Amino acid sequence: MSPFNERDPWGTPPWKIDFTPPEQPLPRAADFAVVGAGFTGLAAAAWLRLLAPGKSVVVLEAGRIGAGASGRTGGMALGETAAGDFPDLGDVLGGVREILAKLEVECDLSLPGAWEVGRSGGLEDSPIAWSDSGTLRVVNEVSGGTLDPGKLVSGLARSAHRLGAIVLENRRVERIDWSGGANLHLADGKLRAGKVLLATNALSLPLAGLDGGTHPRLTLAASTAPLGESQFEAIGLSRQKPFYTVDFPYLWGRVCRDHSIVWGAGLVSPSESQGLEQIDVAAPESTRMFASLEHRIRHLHPALEKVRFTHCWGGPILFRDNWTPVFARHPASADGIVLGAYAGHGVALSSYLGVWAAEALLGRRTLPEWGRIDSK
Repeated sequence: MSPFNERDPWGTPPWKIDFTPPEQPLPRAADFAVVGAGFTGLAAAAWLRLLAPGKSVVVLEAGRIGAGASGRTGGMALGETAAGDFPDLGDVLGGVREILAKLEVECDLSLPGAWEVGRSGGLEDSPIAWSDSGTLRVVNEVSGGTLDPGKLVSGLARSAHRLGAIVLENRRVERIDWSGGANLHLADGKLRAGKVLLATNALSLPLAGLDGGTHPRLTLAASTAPLGESQFEAIGLSRQKPFYTVDFPYLWGRVCRDHSIVWGAGLVSPSESQGLEQIDVAAPESTRMFASLEHRIRHLHPALEKVRFTHCWGGPILFRDNWTPVFARHPASADGIVLGAYAGHGVALSSYLGVWAAEALLGRRTLPEWGRIDSK
């Protein structure tokens, strides 16, 4: 099987999103508009309806739900931001578990911890000893785990729909007029909203007021066919803890429920004249990077030498220079909140902060200082 048999410019990940919201006309007005139907936007929409069932909520997605980072992430959940912990952040993983329970979302969430691996300072009893520009060993264990991204997108969308939010696919917001409120302009009409959450992460940066100071990339991942128990024992992943390197060259991975392994490494930058949406992972640069990743994995350990790869794909990722997420009022209006730039830590953080954003939109919570757009 070729990993590129199903032609999507960003490739096709191994999980499925099995929920499609019903088609509905664009409302003329709503109390809350959410732009972006990924983990952040869908969690926020569901939470808004849960806390304020009398308020109207409309989610506007440019493509299919989960078409951006959420449906293309590797599914490794970590408990802090990419810049570390913050005093007011709270228990991200515990909070996500509670949020998903309240929203009745099942996504194979498992939190056994995660391994940090490195080429120096490894533990004497490290279960991992891989050859990769030196010997990779476990150097530390942190809080973390895994989930199925397709099931999380589907579950959050079902929850939002069940609670009464209107979720509209293929409704790209072209611009927002902030004068005298929030007027969202789409190709087929206009929506007037009382408050707006922009949760598009690495996409639609000008719309979110993030066209400066952020760095969008496409991160690459590949998954294998299922491995046997003897292979997991040999490579040290029988406990199925996800892992990531703390030095370079970077590598991360995790075991899936079907005993396949997802591996990730490599970033593709858009050209100056094109955006992320124009990147094709079957183009020569990405193809070379995938070939390099597969070569690395097969040479980590003899037990991986003949492993077969079934899927290769890319997903959008957004960085700030200080590695903290953006979580702030929109530069043009206090009626808008911008949330994103998780820098690879968005699997758990996005839903957790999406709920925080919903509470902030309702005036029940303040935004953190570390998420300010103008912070360096």
